[in-house]
Amino acid sequence: MASSISHARCWIVSASCKSLTPTKSTTSHFHRAFATTVDSPPNASSQSTKPSRTPTRFIDKLNTGPSFADFVTPDAPLPPSEAYEIRTAQVGPEGKKKTITRLPEWLKTPIPAGNENYKKIKNDLRGLNLHTVCEEARCPNISDCWGGSSKSAATATIMLMGDTCTRGCRFCAVKTSRTPPPLDVHEPENTAEALRRWGLGYVVLTTVDRDDLIDGGARHLAETIMKIKQKSPTMLVELLSGDFDGKLDMVKLVANSGLDVFAHNIETVEGLTPYVRDRRANFRKSLDVLRAAKEARPDLITKTSMMLGLGEQEEEIWDALKELRKNNVDVVTFGQYMRPTRRHMAVHEYVTPDQFELWRQRALDMGFLYCASGPLVRSSYKAGEAFIENVLKKRAAKRNEVIGAQVLESADRL
Repeated sequence: MASSISHARCWIVSASCKSLTPTKSTTSHFHRAFATTVDSPPNASSQSTKPSRTPTRFIDKLNTGPSFADFVTPDAPLPPSEAYEIRTAQVGPEGKKKTITRLPEWLKTPIPAGNENYKKIKNDLRGLNLHTVCEEARCPNISDCWGGSSKSAATATIMLMGDTCTRGCRFCAVKTSRTPPPLDVHEPENTAEALRRWGLGYVVLTTVDRDDLIDGGARHLAETIMKIKQKSPTMLVELLSGDFDGKLDMVKLVANSGLDVFAHNIETVEGLTPYVRDRRANFRKSLDVLRAAKEARPDLITKTSMMLGLGEQEEEIWDALKELRKNNVDVVTFGQYMRPTRRHMAVHEYVTPDQFELWRQRALDMGFLYCASGPLVRSSYKAGEAFIENVLKKRAAKRNEVIGAQVLESADRL
């Protein structure tokens, strides 16, 4: 009985197993029911038909670029389409690309490196809470000026009265606000101390406009200059000043504070002034400021600067130079306008070095004492300072000779 039951159980299990054995038509059903489906590995034929990786832009450029023969053939003028491609570039995301003009080679400058003079000037400025127009206005010459070959060759233009201006000129990268922070009462002393440490023979000071102050900051500037002269009597001081909203008595106050060079920039030709400068600035007002400084101190060197590449016409530049000579301005500089950010006005033209040299010669022929002109020249760039320094020293020596002669003459009379 037990044996028959055992045989019966074996028959049932065997039958069950046979019934569970999948047929060809039901294989896929049992795969889904009892196990995770495993894809079969691709065969060689399927791998051979797989598409290759999409070529990169770099490879495409190499394949469509010039051949070796193009580099060894004699120079030949480029067709207009290729010349345009070299001068321009496409920037922006896909679908929103814009064509921009590439920066000419003569306007490219080195990135500030780890020069010891550069580090020292930067550390001193931070430690004394001072600002420079070199950084605030993103000057392209910062690596050249701050990284001079020697301590005396390095130059930094200190920006007084804070780093925030009350005006908003369309070319300038300095921060703006209607209510900038109050003046730092320690700034005159800190500035004089920093300059004493550097041991420079010539220094340039510049300022933001402070229309929020009754005197425009004139007394603060005068105090700073006097402290510099107290700590460094032989140091020559140039101030790039604002217009004090046309208050000429404030201009004269600053001019009589011990300055050697009084600079105030007209920035551009008269016709473009409303589009380039803040509405409170005015071409005629700037001429009045320069004239008032010269009237206060006839021996004071007066200086101004113009940007080119804003859309000015040649005749307009001539007119501006004539007006400057009428007001006895001694020095003029020309530099290329370079757009600080996309928020600022666009560059109309990149003026060539040859054109800058032409305007330098024209300015000298008109009777200017000195003219620095070039794509990277700025109003406080050190290119002109060596010449002005020599002029000032010669004038001082001549003045001392006159004083000495007068003293001797008085002694003889006694």
